Order: sequence, then structure tokens, then C-alpha cells
Amino acid sequence: MLIRSGDMVEVRAGNARGTRAKVLSVQPDKGRLVVEGVARVYRHVKRSQKNPQGGRLSREMPIDASNVLVVCSSCGKATRLGVRVADDGGRTRVCRRCGADLGVVRRPRAARAAKT
Repeated sequence: MLIRSGDMVEVRAGNARGTRAKVLSVQPDKGRLVVEGVARVYRHVKRSQKNPQGGRLSREMPIDASNVLVVCSSCGKATRLGVRVADDGGRTRVCRRCGADLGVVRRPRAARAAKT
């Protein structure tokens, strides 16, 4: 999964369609992510030392990663992500619209860099 926590994304499906928000956490094994302010539900909690009042707490639930697009920091549009492989074996995320670099996926491998 190329989406990382801290990325700005735009929700493309569901009740929050069109919302732009930050990714709080990513669950790559399930293909889901938690987006700030999206898919909020109420959890009923008993009184405890941590929560002495008890009652209903509102929190975000995970949504499927296919329902969001990353917002490119350079062009400001929601876009798909691609991967560009460098000569030294490192991989970077790139915007499919403008081709801007959006961060490292994998650092160069030492063995491959030494061969060339």
C-alpha cells in the first residue's frame, strides 16, 4: 500500500465523499486506513479510571483504501500514485498527474548500489 499516515487524501466514495483530510493510521494487511473526521461512530463506554464519566465516545473507524485518492502536494489535485525505480534500486512515490516526487517507498539496496 502506497498511502502512508500523515498523507492528505480525498474521500471518493461513501457519506464523506469529497472530504479532504489527513490519514491517522494505516492497516496494510487489511487494506484499510483511518481518516480524520471520516466514518465517525459512537462507542459506548463504561465508567473507569481512564474515563470517569462514561457514556458515548465518538471515534473514527477504518475505511477501505480504494475509496480514497492521495492529494498531490505540488499540483493540489487528487491523484493515483505510481512508483518510480531509480538506478540504484530505490523506489519513490510519484504523482500520476504531474510526476512530482511524493516520498520514498524503499531506500536503495546496498548490494545493488555496489554492483553498478
